[in-house]
Amino acid sequence: MFAQFNNIDRAFQHIKRFSVVFLLSCVLLTSAAVYFSFTFVKENGSRVFILQNGKLLEAIATERKQNLPVELRDHIKTFHRLFFTLDPDEKAITAGIAKALYLADGSAKKAYDNLKESGYYNNLISANISQHLEVDSITLDINHEPYYFTCYATQKLIRSSSTVLRKLVTRGEVRVLESQTDNNPHGFLIQKWETLVNADVNLKAGQP
Repeated sequence: MFAQFNNIDRAFQHIKRFSVVFLLSCVLLTSAAVYFSFTFVKENGSRVFILQNGKLLEAIATERKQNLPVELRDHIKTFHRLFFTLDPDEKAITAGIAKALYLADGSAKKAYDNLKESGYYNNLISANISQHLEVDSITLDINHEPYYFTCYATQKLIRSSSTVLRKLVTRGEVRVLESQTDNNPHGFLIQKWETLVNADVNLKAGQP
């Protein structure tokens, strides 16, 4: 009779150990499934598909911090090109400046008003001068916000008889906005903007 009880006890112990091993296996298997599912969803969540000209293109979404220097430089470059690239046409000048002013604060509006009051734009129109700007380089300090920058550029003033190259250096800081719009796609705002250097560097006879 005692031997029968011992057999029952051993069987119970075997069942107990089997149940524990089975339970642990289920927990490990479930945990692994959840982990790999989460990893798969995260990886696929960073994949972005763009439909262009009837073709499906894949792009990878990244955190904005990784692309911050690129976005800042593009914002600064776009502002300067819009503000300083001018044709001898009042409507074209007004349209370009209006787009530029969406990207900066009142310091840019003040600079525009000063140039307008001094007759700068009227002189371009009356003399049929086209002004084009090419950004050479931009230095950035992205260690803290707002992000300080210095922009180095070359202006080209094209007349019928000559072309003047002018060195331009400006500085300011960029603040991150809460939202992005069609007029300000990067969601940045240039502030405390000022011109440090704006001087002729050489004179070329004739068109370039």
